[in-house]
Amino acid sequence: MQVSVTSTEGLERSMTVEVPADKINAEVQTRLKSMAGRVKIDGFRPGKVPFTVVQKRFSAQVRGEVESEMLRSTFYEALQQENLRPAGTPKIETAASVDDKFAFTATFEVYPDVKVEVPVDVAIEKPVVEVDDADVDNMLDKLRKQRTGWETIDRAAEMGDQLVLDFLGKIDDEPFDGGEAKDYALELGSNRFIAGFEEQLVGTKAGDSKNVNITFPEDYQSKALAGKPAIFEITVHKVNAPKLPDLDDVDFLKALGVEEGGVEALRSNVRDNMERELKQKIAANVKEQALDKLLDANPVELPTALVEDEIKQMAEQARQSMKMEGEMALTDEIRAALGDRARRRVGLGLLVGELIREKGFKADAEKIRAQIEEMAGSYEDPASVLAWYYQDKTRLSGVEALVLEDQVVNWLLSEIKTEDVTKTFDDIMQAQ
Repeated sequence: MQVSVTSTEGLERSMTVEVPADKINAEVQTRLKSMAGRVKIDGFRPGKVPFTVVQKRFSAQVRGEVESEMLRSTFYEALQQENLRPAGTPKIETAASVDDKFAFTATFEVYPDVKVEVPVDVAIEKPVVEVDDADVDNMLDKLRKQRTGWETIDRAAEMGDQLVLDFLGKIDDEPFDGGEAKDYALELGSNRFIAGFEEQLVGTKAGDSKNVNITFPEDYQSKALAGKPAIFEITVHKVNAPKLPDLDDVDFLKALGVEEGGVEALRSNVRDNMERELKQKIAANVKEQALDKLLDANPVELPTALVEDEIKQMAEQARQSMKMEGEMALTDEIRAALGDRARRRVGLGLLVGELIREKGFKADAEKIRAQIEEMAGSYEDPASVLAWYYQDKTRLSGVEALVLEDQVVNWLLSEIKTEDVTKTFDDIMQAQ
C-alpha cells in the first residue's frame, strides 16, 4: 500500500491510497472459488457449476465487494500510518481500476494541533451574594402574583384590572372575520390586543358601552386588515380586580407543597430553593467566565465540518424544543444565527478535550452520581430523575462529559486569579 498526503487549504487534506491489484485479484479469486461449491445456477447441479461460469456471472459483483471492503480497511490503515485524525465525513473518489493497482483519494479536514495556554494574566469575577429577608419577601410576592385570582368590583377600570366584555370590530361599517367575541376576559395592560386598544378601556365601568378606534399595523398577519382603521363596539359586563392569595391561605400553601408549618415553613422552603438556585447560577456564571478566558487566550483553527455538525445539532434541539414536525431546513439565516455559538462550542470542546487528556481527568461513577443527585435536587421527585438518567447510557454519557468539563473548570480556577464582587440576588438571577 502506497500513501501520499497533500495539504490543500487550512485543515483540509487530500490522501491518495494505492493498493496492488494482485492483492485484490487474489481475494476475488478466493471468493469466487468458495462460491463455486455452493452457488445455484439453472442447468447445473449444486456443486457442479464450472468455475468459468461462476467467474463470468459473479466476477464484477465480487470485485465490487472486495474493492469496497479494501477501501474501508486501507483508508483506516492509511490514517494510522500517516497519524491523521479526520474531522467529519471524508469525501472519497475512486480512480478507474488499472491492471497493476487499485487507487482512491480521500479528502477531509483534520483536527488541529491544540496546545493550551492558561490565561494567568486575567481575573475572573466571583459573585458574593446572600439571600436576605427582603429577597424572600420579593419571591413570595412573585409566587402570590403567579396565583392571582379575580374579584368583581364596582368602580372604574384601571390598568391591571380584568374586563369581561363583548366586542364587535368593523371596517367601513362592515364587520370583519375574527372581530367578534362574547364574554371575553381581557386584562388591561397585557398587550394582547392592538396597540392603543386596552388603554382606551381604562375608566370604563360595568354596563358601559364604548367605541374603540384603532389602526391595524402595516405588517399585521392578516393582509386583509393590515394598515386599515377599525372601530370596535364594546360592551363591558364586569370589572374584576386582581386578588392575591394571603400567605397563610391553606390552598396557596398546599399549592407550594407546604402541608405543615404554615408561613414559617413556606419561607424556609422558599429560602432553601433560592439559595440552591443561586448557588447553581453563580457556579454557571464563574464557569462561563473561565471558559471564555480560556477561549480568548487560545484561538483555535476550527474544522468547518465540526462547526456544521454543531449547527445541525443545535437546530435539531431547537426543533424538538418547539415541537416542530419534520426536519428543520438549515437556511443561511439559521446558520448565521447559530454560527457564533456553534464555533464557541467547537472551540471549547477542542480545548477542554485537550486539557482532559493532558491532566488525566476521570469521571468515575461516584462523581457522576453526585452530579445527577445535585441536578435532581431541584425537582419534586429526585428519585425518579435519578432513575431516568440511569435508564439510558446516552444520558449518563452526557453527565460524564459535564463532570469532566467541571473538573477542567475547577483546575482553571485554581490557576486563574479570582476577585470577589458583591452582588444582589436579583443581579445574579436577572443576568443573561
